[in-house]
Amino acid sequence: MAIDLGSLMERSLAIYTSDHKSVVSMNLFVALLCACIVIGHLLEENRWMNESITALAIGLGTGVVILLTTKGKSSHLMVFSEDLFFIYLLPPIIFNAGFQVKKKQFFRNFMTIMLFGAVGTLISFVIISLGAIHFFKKMNIGTLKIGDYLAIGAIFAATDSVCTLQVLNQDETPLLYSLVFGEGVVNDATSVVLFNAIQSFDLSHINSSIALQFVGNFLYLFIASTMLGVLAGLLSAFIIKKLYMGRHSTDREVALMILMAYLSYMLAELFYLSGILTVFFCGIVMSHYTWHNVTESSRVTTKHAFATLSFVAEIFIFLYVGMDALDIEKWRVVSDSPGKSLGVSAVLLGLVLVGRAAFVFPLSFLSNLTKKSPCEKIGLKQQVTIWWAGLMRGAVSMALAYNQFTSSGHTKLHGNAIMITSTITVVLFSTVVFGLMTKPLVRILLPSSKTLSRMESSEPCTPKSFIVPLLGNRHDSEANHKNENVPRPTSLRMLLSTPSHTVHHYWRKFDNSFMRPVFGGRGFVPIVPGSPLEQTVNQWQ
Repeated sequence: MAIDLGSLMERSLAIYTSDHKSVVSMNLFVALLCACIVIGHLLEENRWMNESITALAIGLGTGVVILLTTKGKSSHLMVFSEDLFFIYLLPPIIFNAGFQVKKKQFFRNFMTIMLFGAVGTLISFVIISLGAIHFFKKMNIGTLKIGDYLAIGAIFAATDSVCTLQVLNQDETPLLYSLVFGEGVVNDATSVVLFNAIQSFDLSHINSSIALQFVGNFLYLFIASTMLGVLAGLLSAFIIKKLYMGRHSTDREVALMILMAYLSYMLAELFYLSGILTVFFCGIVMSHYTWHNVTESSRVTTKHAFATLSFVAEIFIFLYVGMDALDIEKWRVVSDSPGKSLGVSAVLLGLVLVGRAAFVFPLSFLSNLTKKSPCEKIGLKQQVTIWWAGLMRGAVSMALAYNQFTSSGHTKLHGNAIMITSTITVVLFSTVVFGLMTKPLVRILLPSSKTLSRMESSEPCTPKSFIVPLLGNRHDSEANHKNENVPRPTSLRMLLSTPSHTVHHYWRKFDNSFMRPVFGGRGFVPIVPGSPLEQTVNQWQ
């Protein structure tokens, strides 16, 4: 009995010590998050730094300190976990992006975004995979199978949409932001779908049947994921419109919006769909319908709550990646061949550069052929900016690499360790170097960003532009009066030159006639029983 009691005490003490270490780690991590926010605020006006790079630098510095204090035994407070990243950190970031995105700008460039995000990712995937097969077999880095080479293509075809949010401004460069970020979301979803397909298919015997199944599976996942997000958003709008919880408690409607958004992501994961696409389109639908159905106080609360959750998750990810980059176990395995690891990193960076250039410039040319108006075309300077801003690789690449080349975050195989350390090197280099230079590059290539944003955020090519002078101020009307002899395009010419705006016109008619009466949205004002609004309505009845 005494022996059993002693062993029980030892186990209890071990559990208590483990719990205490976890508490200490969480305290330090939260303190570092606070430091990232404060330092990021102080560097707000810096033309080079942004909060993602600040968090990455603080994570690296913390990793070095821990490495020194533990005498080389450990370098991080927490082990990088792909489950933590995909289940808890990524959903609020992608949802908020969909919730806050300028829908008119996004859908106006929807075909270009899909061209870059889906077709462009496939082009990049093919180039990186073929390049990896060609170079890595010559470098003799280890026993990599055909599935590993294709996984490398999917891993490094994934851009870092999180870092894009940090370096581009939606108000200053709306066209670039909608293109680069929209492409980033579709790109991440495409890369994850490709990665999952590579793992699920037997690639040792590739034939036309397997290729067709691969394409069919990709299209199914893409369409099904989008529809699930739309349905989840519409369901939340319908419930809140019909029940109108705000008459009793605004907390309930806020909680329901947050939980329905997260539920859409988890349902996508449950049915093996793309949670990234699902939660992104759920955010777009919620901002169009659900957000307008809640009370004014709930609108303010949800807008800031989603933005805050996204902001903290972004900082968490970069701090996390920075600390995990110095994991001594992985670097120890490749310590006998550091030159080979650097060589692999250099090859991967080169393939990323070539792979992105191979689709940005040709697909931009094709996109411009479909656009009649010069103001809607993507200029060469904008193409260079889009190419550069999408070179950053981040936590999605890290998570996929850990999934493919480690077992529970650990690896002992030399080839796998080289791929993990090379991925870490590419992520750090691309985020720091490319991220640091993106802001100055935008200022150099697009110096008149404010003028450009006004031009792009307005609708100069739509029929509305021809009635703006009637609603403008006196100065604008006088200026336009001087140019009253300028010939106006005919209705047929306008229809042919702006087909997307015509589609938008019919969608608005359908939305106003069928969707909004059922799901609410802008113009739907809930009437609280006994409120002044209800009394006013009753007076007119």
